Amino acid sequence: MKKILIIEDDPALLTGLTESLSKEQYAVTKAEEGEKGYSLASAGGFDLVLLDIILPLKDGFDICRDLRKEGINTPIIMLTSKTDEVDKIVGLEIGADDYITKPFSLKELLARIKALLRRAEPALPGVEEYSFGNIKMNLKKMEVEKTGKLIRLSATEYKILKYFVEHEGEVITRDKFLDDVWGYDAFPTTRTVDNYILSIRKKIEDDPSSPEHIVTIHTAGYKFIR
Repeated sequence: MKKILIIEDDPALLTGLTESLSKEQYAVTKAEEGEKGYSLASAGGFDLVLLDIILPLKDGFDICRDLRKEGINTPIIMLTSKTDEVDKIVGLEIGADDYITKPFSLKELLARIKALLRRAEPALPGVEEYSFGNIKMNLKKMEVEKTGKLIRLSATEYKILKYFVEHEGEVITRDKFLDDVWGYDAFPTTRTVDNYILSIRKKIEDDPSSPEHIVTIHTAGYKFIR
C-alpha cells in the first residue's frame, strides 16, 4: 500500500482528501501545519506528499526547499489556490514535481498522483545499481556517487539523470523532457531543461565543458552515452 502525506491547513479539504485517498487504498497521514508536516516528511517513509503552499508556522515553499536540500526525493504535488504563474514556477524550480490549483477535481488529482507514483518506480526493473564511468547510481536508495563520494542532486536532476539512463543511446528532445520528466506542457521554457542539464554535467562529468556521458546533439537535443 502506497503511503501519502497530506500537509494542508483547511480542515474540510484535509478531511475530504483523507477519506477519498483512503477509499483508493492509500495509507494517509495528515498534518495541519507546516512544522509538523515538515517533521513527518523529513523522517521519510512516504511515497508521495501533497503539500499546500500557504500554511501556518512553515509554508509549503520552505518545506519543499528544505526537503530537497536534505536529499529527500519523495514526489511532491503542491496544492495552491494561487493562479499566478510565478508561484507555480517557483514551486517547480525548488523541487516540486507537480502542482494543482484549487479548486480541483478528485479525478484529476488521482490521475496526477498515479502518474507521479509510476514515474517514481525504479528506472530499470530488477536493477538496483547502475554504473557508468566513475559514477554509480543506487536506484533503490536514489543515491548517486562519483568516485565513491556521494554527490547531491536535486529531485529534478535525479529524475533527468534516471531518464537518461532509461533511454541510453537515444536522442531526447527538450520538449520530450518536459513531457516525460515534468509530465505536463505548462513549464516556462525549454531553456530550463538546458540549465538543469548543465548543472548535472557539473556534478557528474570530469570535464563539463567536454562531456563524455551527456552529450549535445546539435539542433536535436541530448544523448546519454554510457
